[in-house]
Amino acid sequence: MKKNTSKNSLFKRLAKLLHWETSSKPEVDLRSEIWGELKPFRTPIILTILITLVGTLGYIWIDHFSLMDALYQTGITFTTVGFGEIAPISQIGRIFTLFLIIGGFAIFSYAVGILVDVINKGRLLALFKENRMLYKIARLKNHVVVCYHNAYTIDLTKELRKTHIPFVVVDPDENIEEIAKKYKYPFFIKGDPHTLLTMKKSHLSSAKGVITLSHSTPDNIAVISSVRLYEKDLGRHPYYILSVAQTDEEIEKLQRLGANEVLSPTKLVAKRMTAITVDPDVKNILEEFVYSVDTPLDLEKITVSKKSWIAYKKLKEAHLRELINVTVVGIKEDSGKFTAVPKGDVTIKPGDVLLVIGTNKDMIKARKIIRSSKKPKEIDFI
Repeated sequence: MKKNTSKNSLFKRLAKLLHWETSSKPEVDLRSEIWGELKPFRTPIILTILITLVGTLGYIWIDHFSLMDALYQTGITFTTVGFGEIAPISQIGRIFTLFLIIGGFAIFSYAVGILVDVINKGRLLALFKENRMLYKIARLKNHVVVCYHNAYTIDLTKELRKTHIPFVVVDPDENIEEIAKKYKYPFFIKGDPHTLLTMKKSHLSSAKGVITLSHSTPDNIAVISSVRLYEKDLGRHPYYILSVAQTDEEIEKLQRLGANEVLSPTKLVAKRMTAITVDPDVKNILEEFVYSVDTPLDLEKITVSKKSWIAYKKLKEAHLRELINVTVVGIKEDSGKFTAVPKGDVTIKPGDVLLVIGTNKDMIKARKIIRSSKKPKEIDFI
């Protein structure tokens, strides 16, 4: 009993590590569409049953076969396997057999024609593949839905794979399956990302957030707006939405519509190139350490609320370095003023955004302590 319990516990931990849910039922059921594609096969199946019934009854009536002998003779005659007669058959019985052979050949030819037509259309095979993919996606939890395939998506998904973050790529391209194989997208959906059907297929209800990377701002607007509406319909906590834009006007528009963060690739590249031009020998420490997937360092912005215990206190009085081994490397005030590497005498005010650096583990503690309204008891011993 204890062994079974330990195995179940191990399986649950492994499932949690791999972001897999116990429930694997997708939100979109394709069975009705699959059965719709199989409808043309109903006629040959019905004809097969009818001719089998007629043949069986015919042999019983004409040559007084037993039920099993009549059914067997009908089967080998209908399928034209050429086993011969299992018992002597009368002249009328042989004429009847000829009609069975002709009828069987006609039905077989008809069924083959339908099968070829269905295969040529490719819809049935595509539905089976999509249904299998939906069941795989339905087992994901806390994944990221990446909208639109392009150069950004290729590099982004490489980094997501390195950090073991599950993701689903959504794109309306007809060749998304070939693209997914080429760039190693384990989960993908063909469709417009902003539609309700596609959001359900990508199992957005269990996702952590959405990244929309279209070069077209209207596409990104449609995704952001649709996700925020879907979020309200579900009544769940807000998704984290990340997007890209080229101009300040586009960035502001996407943020007002609900994007948590909007990056401008051109501006990021320009800043990096400018820094290298000014001093080619200086490496960007943030790029090398903070943004690398091989380091535990993290850099975060933490907002000080009105109820926070460190509000209206000096930075040195917070003892963040001594308490949780993190360092405040910058403070941005409501007015927009930014203080880089602030001194200990700087007063922290409600609404200030602290730029904090530390390990991933310590950063969890930092968020909890800075946002708390109660002063940590450990400070009294420092």
